[in-house]
Amino acid sequence: MPNRLAVAQGEFELNRLPKRPRELLRAWDAADEYLLDTVAERLNLPDAARILIVNDSFGALAVALSSFRPQAVSDSFLSQQATRLNLAANNLAENSVSLQNCLEPLEDFFDLVLIKVPKTLALLEDQLIRLHPHLTPATQVIVAGMIKNLPTSVWKLLERLVGPSTTSLARKKARLIFASLDTGLIIPPNPYPVCYRLENTDYLISNHANVFSRDSLDIGTRFFLQHLPSRQGAYDVIDLGCGNGLIGLIAAERSPEATVCFVDESYMAVASAKDNFYRVFEEQRMAIFCVGDGLMELEPESADLILCNPPFHQQNTVGDQIAVSLFKQSRRVLRKGGELWVIGNRHLGYHNYLDRIFGGHSVVASNSKFVIVKTVLKG
Repeated sequence: MPNRLAVAQGEFELNRLPKRPRELLRAWDAADEYLLDTVAERLNLPDAARILIVNDSFGALAVALSSFRPQAVSDSFLSQQATRLNLAANNLAENSVSLQNCLEPLEDFFDLVLIKVPKTLALLEDQLIRLHPHLTPATQVIVAGMIKNLPTSVWKLLERLVGPSTTSLARKKARLIFASLDTGLIIPPNPYPVCYRLENTDYLISNHANVFSRDSLDIGTRFFLQHLPSRQGAYDVIDLGCGNGLIGLIAAERSPEATVCFVDESYMAVASAKDNFYRVFEEQRMAIFCVGDGLMELEPESADLILCNPPFHQQNTVGDQIAVSLFKQSRRVLRKGGELWVIGNRHLGYHNYLDRIFGGHSVVASNSKFVIVKTVLKG
């Protein structure tokens, strides 16, 4: 698959993360191309234009517009890391783009805001509410996405939180939405994070907008929680792909002397996990919270137990590459005799990958929809 993006701003080498030996997918889509061409053809931007880029998957927009020194906001560590790597691959300075996560406050006003529609509508709602105080009547807001990812609810959300909107013609199955600020709009308080009471406990679970199953306990996690191990003594546990941290939280409850590390590539997920852990344990218990590319930053042979409910999609792309990468990383981080526990839909066949990477597996529990398997790192 060619990895060179050719647009009005120039030609750029772009790669996805995590890297695969024979990558079949591009690091940009037709909506990125449409957006960049529109910026070049229709907008007469001064060199000092203040540009904000939101949800740039792998840095295509930031790299192409780096001469403007834009700000780029994302909830994804992988997105930010891909942006850094793609800037370097094109001999562009890393500080030509200012990277920040979705929970960090914005500053000043913007002349142009470019938004790629996220997979989660709640995340877009959260972002628009945070963005609103930084818009002026002269700000140009353009939302881009593939048509299949642009339901009417996106347009309605823009009308409610920004102002009047118009849509472009479709091009290569992509479309743009142009929104203008309505200064008379009354913007509601941000409803995120949302909370619910964890069933059969007194725990109040807090979830930021981009956290999976933020309104209630999902059935996969419920099944996993029913079968988590209880152990005595000091040992190191990792909740890998932690989301709101429920798995690590209950693992900590069942193993009072364990140290739990919560890992996710979503800033909102790790923030939610941290809130939930300290709401239960306050300062009586130590835990570690890491935003990153899986276990890449963790030391080899540093964990006794890894608990993982792997994602089977990256943005809107379904695939097993993330899960396989996490399994390989787990092999490096586990101590000899350490265990990796994985839950997944039965049809995903995670046990096949574990057999190949670890040399075997056993089934902990299963039902009609999910299976929990574990594997042991042999000495």
